[in-house]
Amino acid sequence: MRIIFMGTPEFAVAPLKRLYDDGHDIAGVFTQADKPKNRGMKLSSSPVKELALTYETPVYQPSTLKDGAAAEIIRVLGCELLVVVAYGKILPKEILVIPPLGCINIHGSILPKYRGASPIQHAVLSGEKETGVTAQFISEEMDAGDIIGIKKISVEDNETSADLFIRLSDLSAELLSETVKELEQGIVVRKQQNHSNATYAPLLKKDMSPIDWTKNAHFIKCQVRGLIPWPVATMDFNGTTIKVFSVEANTKDIDASPGSILSYGKEGFEVACADGTVLVKEVQPPNGKRMTAADYIRGNPIK
Repeated sequence: MRIIFMGTPEFAVAPLKRLYDDGHDIAGVFTQADKPKNRGMKLSSSPVKELALTYETPVYQPSTLKDGAAAEIIRVLGCELLVVVAYGKILPKEILVIPPLGCINIHGSILPKYRGASPIQHAVLSGEKETGVTAQFISEEMDAGDIIGIKKISVEDNETSADLFIRLSDLSAELLSETVKELEQGIVVRKQQNHSNATYAPLLKKDMSPIDWTKNAHFIKCQVRGLIPWPVATMDFNGTTIKVFSVEANTKDIDASPGSILSYGKEGFEVACADGTVLVKEVQPPNGKRMTAADYIRGNPIK
């Protein structure tokens, strides 16, 4: 099948690679513009662009899809199907009507839950025990199109958003491969979403990082897991803001003010919260490397 692919981050690499492996003709790849990265601020290509170039696929990086230029490129390239995986731009109606088989999207949640830009992180932040990926026809309303198929997985107790990104990317590749085959065979069954059950997953913000120790232990653990790899949960330690990468939640009766450090040892340091304690196990100081909380305490004794 002749396909145009739109995607940007590492999450979209496995699905695009699967399309190549399945023998499809990738007419062109659209991805976000190169961005400055690291201290040297050298322009860096997106992971999807890097993969496309290894296959000598034409790459397009328009700043907008709304001026008609991108639509004209798509018409000239010609395609039967347009596939979107974590592209980062909303497709206007003039593009949606071009491919004969339509435009489909692989979304990182079980729709209609967690529509929006950060579905994987919000699933972890909310303490979900199950998540997945959804193949859907793209509509003008964000992530509200008819569902083609869903694949589900269990969320492990200590799994972070970064861990889930990897597993769901691979799952997306499987679902995309199956979906394209169904479209080729003309056996797709569209299922309308129950819009009344929709929830939303907006972009994460840095102000979500500070840990509120008046929350319960489970909430704090989900916060820590959900904000990895960005923006990462933070806490105040001896007047310094440090990042927190790993914790263990303990529900028990205590008589201490939330935020009080109760004990420390080789496993880390224990902080009081609303319904028990949180054992902080891995941290990162400003301008420093990730380390065990025990190692950090050795160089920064509790005042």
